Amino acid sequence: MNKLVGLTRNFSSSANLNAIKTVTVVGGGLMGSGIAQVTAQAGQNVTIVDLQPELLDKAQKSIQANLTRVGRKLYKDDAGKVEGFVSDSLDRIKVSTKVEDGANADLIIEAIVEKLDVKQELFNKLDQLAPEHTLLATNTSSISVNAIGAGIKRKDKFGGLHFFNPVPVMRLLEVIKSDQMSEDTYQAMMSWGKSVGKTCITCKDTPGFVVNRLLGPYSAEALRLYERGDATKEDIDIGMKLGAGYPMGPFELADYTGLDTNKYALQVMYEMTKNPVFRPIPLLDKMVAEGKLGRKVGEGFYKYSK
Repeated sequence: MNKLVGLTRNFSSSANLNAIKTVTVVGGGLMGSGIAQVTAQAGQNVTIVDLQPELLDKAQKSIQANLTRVGRKLYKDDAGKVEGFVSDSLDRIKVSTKVEDGANADLIIEAIVEKLDVKQELFNKLDQLAPEHTLLATNTSSISVNAIGAGIKRKDKFGGLHFFNPVPVMRLLEVIKSDQMSEDTYQAMMSWGKSVGKTCITCKDTPGFVVNRLLGPYSAEALRLYERGDATKEDIDIGMKLGAGYPMGPFELADYTGLDTNKYALQVMYEMTKNPVFRPIPLLDKMVAEGKLGRKVGEGFYKYSK
């Protein structure tokens, strides 16, 4: 196992549901590494699992850089305290390419690709590997939580923990109630979310949950407004920032989250609700086909320097 520093502690199957101390995050991408960072910052041991070693290497470097920035904000010019904060947080993180290495945790959070069958396969495996007390959660932004957990036995210990990008900065966490989630599991997830510095809201397992259900139509109508030539993307962005108080305009936000992510979220919500507001948008489809996915590739609706 490729270990940063530190070891997670083992907990018996009788562990208190409300005392989550060890966490595993499956998925070493942007969301997964962000979740791992806030977990370690909060004083909890965390394992990041990803099949790709290069993603784990990238996650470690990103977390260290982000922790340094956080430390400087917390401790200003006290270099010793900054170094101690970063070192202590990194000591609580380990990484692995094997799911088995992260199975013995109080909470396992999935943050992998947004594909139902892939997520189902992972949770079916985790359900077999993890101790009885372990809670399972998906970070999906658009797929039905109930569908993801359809094949597992511990449905009472399963739900959604939907973080927002970038995780260390965004204060919100949506706790999604699966149909068979127990009250103990719900309370444990709410308490854990607060313990890592998030403000938690609750939603049933409905398409898009709260934020994306409302953000989807807003983003879609902005795209159609621009597609028709009614206004420039720059003026639409300025209008929503200065007229509605949004920190980003819809095109800046789309570039930030990724146009492929936006396309997929709209597609899933359209399939689940049949609401025409979520129907495919030719402009978005064209840009995704051309590889103009936003900030992560250097070009979306706007161009970005490396």
